[in-house]
Amino acid sequence: MIVDLTETERWPRQFDITIEPKDIDLQTANARLIGPVKAKVAVEKHEAWFDIKGLIEGRAEIDCSRCLEPVERSLSIPFNVRFTGADNPADPHEREVDSSDLDMSEIEGGRLDLKEVIREQILLDLPEQIFCKEDCKGLCPKCGKNRNLIDCKCARDEVDPRWAALKNLK
Repeated sequence: MIVDLTETERWPRQFDITIEPKDIDLQTANARLIGPVKAKVAVEKHEAWFDIKGLIEGRAEIDCSRCLEPVERSLSIPFNVRFTGADNPADPHEREVDSSDLDMSEIEGGRLDLKEVIREQILLDLPEQIFCKEDCKGLCPKCGKNRNLIDCKCARDEVDPRWAALKNLK
């Protein structure tokens, strides 16, 4: 959903958005959306910036970091982001940035894609690691089987050839 920020309508504006999983490309192989994502978004206009506030709700499936089994996770992501327009349209890349500008993103063209803001917030909320259970045994490095499901008979006492020389130091 594109919002034209140059309009002179009344502000703030409220949006209730429902996005299907196929319409949000997370661009990551280990996480998928399951079911529609619902977002309530408020866009507030200030003199030199726009505040975008809202809540994103939905469900995601993320692969376990050890065994790669899918783990369902509920999404409830409150967010508050600030956007500003380009101050110097002649050369927007040549201006000094101070510490207050670090929390702002720049909008070019006066149009904001709320779907892209929602996608970004979902990606920021995804954990770096997630486990199917606390004591997940992971995958066998030899045969690749899930050690949570079967007890493979692969030899575990084999020494990595890079460390073999240290074994003779005893």
